[in-house]
Amino acid sequence: MRSQNNVIPDADAQDSPARIRATWGGTGSIEDASRAFGFSRAKGYDLARRGEFPCRVLRIGRSTRVVTASLLRVLESGEPEYSGTHDTDLAPA
Repeated sequence: MRSQNNVIPDADAQDSPARIRATWGGTGSIEDASRAFGFSRAKGYDLARRGEFPCRVLRIGRSTRVVTASLLRVLESGEPEYSGTHDTDLAPA
């Protein structure tokens, strides 16, 4: 279906960096961030629990939140920013 300006609506527009930048606050949910990366909610929570979610994750009480700025950097660069501390514990080779 085409809109009046002959642009085909994009089903993933809600998860685009421009849309996220315009509508999210400082943090977002694991569910929404997982959808932006293209994987399931369960996979997102599993990665966050293991410290392997592609962007920074904060535990606030019983809630788990994704840092919006980190999410945008990862979506735009394609390079993950793991939230775990595994990388900092390793000595340089």
